[in-house]
Amino acid sequence: MNNLLLPLTINETEVQVKIENVYCIGYAGRNLEKTMEHIIELEAIGIPRPEEIPALYPVRRNSLNQTGEMQVLGNGSSGEAEIVLVFGNSEEEVFITIGSDHTDRSLETVDINKSKQICDKPIGRKAWKLDEVINHWDDLILTSQVLMDGEWQDYQRANINEIIPLDEIKGFLKKKRVSMKNCVVFSGTVPLLDGFKYGTAFKMSFIDEVRNSKIDAEYIINRLDME
Repeated sequence: MNNLLLPLTINETEVQVKIENVYCIGYAGRNLEKTMEHIIELEAIGIPRPEEIPALYPVRRNSLNQTGEMQVLGNGSSGEAEIVLVFGNSEEEVFITIGSDHTDRSLETVDINKSKQICDKPIGRKAWKLDEVINHWDDLILTSQVLMDGEWQDYQRANINEIIPLDEIKGFLKKKRVSMKNCVVFSGTVPLLDGFKYGTAFKMSFIDEVRNSKIDAEYIINRLDME
């Protein structure tokens, strides 16, 4: 298997993490009732109900994108800020960063797993060690904004206590027999503030107010059919 080397800056030092597998966890809301409400909303726009909750979607390694831009077809794709777990040479070596589960929403109505494959998955360059944040995990904040008609609009903002706890994420991965060694896992998102928005750029932040630290990432969305 040809592995990918993912560069991450941790405490101002760049490391290269070998990556063998990449996964997205969907429907990872901690409040099951709210998660079901979201599923019903998605069904109303044609997105099929998942077979299980949470749901696991494998994605291609080369979808990881740190270039600051991505190419898409059409105007029906959008990003979502997510917790990203990056496992090193063991499941105990864990780094935390931010990423976007950018998804083609029109294809999602046909096949959710295929919709995960068609778009790149932008991911931050900076990361934290898990042990730096684990004691105040639920206090971490995810935010995102989307650029529409030249103006940045707030898209998401919530503490990650909206997402299932870290030990449940790991338990779910073990249940699905996922080897966490050399693995990247997009581990869930927080609610949208006002429904899906489709813009020309997306930016996101992972905020640690306890340590006064932040991870930022931003990317431009270029439409191939407009070039």
